[in-house]
Amino acid sequence: MELKKWGPLRGEITVPGDKSISHRAVMFGSLAKGTTEIHGFLQGADCLSTISCFEKMGVSIENKGDVVLVHGNGLHGLKKPETILDCGNSGTTTRLISGILSAQDFDVTLTGDASIQKRPMKRIMEPLSRMGADITSIRGNDCAPLLIRGTKLHGIHYTSKVASAQVKSAILLAGLYADGITQVTEPFVSRNHSERMLKLFGASVSTEEIEAWDSVVSTEGTTASISPATQLYGQKVMVPGDISSAAYFIAAGLMVPGSEILIKNVGINPTRDGLLHVCRAMGADLTLLNVRGQEGEPTADILVRHSALHGTTVGGAIIPTLIDELPMIAAMAAAAEGETRICDAGELKVKESNRIAVMVENLTAMGADVTETEDGMIIRGGKPLHGAVINSHLDHRIAMTFAVTAQCAEGLTTIQGADCVNISYPRFYEELMGLIQKRGVC
Repeated sequence: MELKKWGPLRGEITVPGDKSISHRAVMFGSLAKGTTEIHGFLQGADCLSTISCFEKMGVSIENKGDVVLVHGNGLHGLKKPETILDCGNSGTTTRLISGILSAQDFDVTLTGDASIQKRPMKRIMEPLSRMGADITSIRGNDCAPLLIRGTKLHGIHYTSKVASAQVKSAILLAGLYADGITQVTEPFVSRNHSERMLKLFGASVSTEEIEAWDSVVSTEGTTASISPATQLYGQKVMVPGDISSAAYFIAAGLMVPGSEILIKNVGINPTRDGLLHVCRAMGADLTLLNVRGQEGEPTADILVRHSALHGTTVGGAIIPTLIDELPMIAAMAAAAEGETRICDAGELKVKESNRIAVMVENLTAMGADVTETEDGMIIRGGKPLHGAVINSHLDHRIAMTFAVTAQCAEGLTTIQGADCVNISYPRFYEELMGLIQKRGVC
């Protein structure tokens, strides 16, 4: 994909449905009694991998595009698949489904693409094994492929070393089948879509409520608990727009002179909205309109206008609330005045790519002054950016980050492996171009 600076971005856009919520709606609907009706489902490759896995276990799923109907088999109704379950590029599918499969009455092998086969699975294997699960890394490297032999599970209280919604959710899903209460304590609060949606489906889930989310996420109330379930029940799920997808248009509106973009119906769950806090700390002209609650997930329209951004520090408890947005934040920092420090973000090293190293590599190629640190990076903003050849490392968030950054750079930017955006946002380039005001260029 070749891009260059064309001018301001203006207009309205509705981003695709939230990826995390789409995954969970299919999973919980598959385990529920009755039909789950999912509106706004994300038709990205990752979420389609989740559908494929559950179809192979006997769940009837009608994918009608914007609406997906999951005809659940009930909590104990999954069937042994005839083939290996392929999770594609989806870490969410791989880790969450492992919690479910650990409690079934059959054995299964779980795998994924080359990227998934390098991503760490010990973080779920360890707590699930403590619950009695029988999970083996076939190659002995604590990565997929995984052989999971279903067994009886017991409840535990697990203290996680990382604030990870995938780890927490895998344990809570296993806890649905355990013989006692299961608890997960995290160092900081990670996204809580599983807890919210499990309650919607009828599970007994409890968390300590957090009242103050004004600036940085509180470190209190980090323990989630779940009781064994006898049944879940199908629901109607309204999936809001994914704030991780909205992040690229928020950044574009702020970074490109003359821009004004209204992004409609974006999920602003307080365990996911750290990007908004960082943008405001950088001096962003950003307004939330039409704020509302929707099936337990708060949403808003986000109006962004070009702003003179300045550096800030990003670290600590806010990191889990914006982990997927950190590449875009780093690029914003390169275009801002002053120094930005990103720290406590070692988790970026084990995403679809090592996002710390990849961002430093590519921002440097565009002329930015950026230094890699052990758990993040230091960006000294304000240097003019120029076009470059960008290696996406087949990481969708890297490709989208530099498609936006190209709008602030002189000359041509070429993104290698640009099609990887299909993982989460198949129409990204088309919708980006739709907002660009090309000053008379057709």
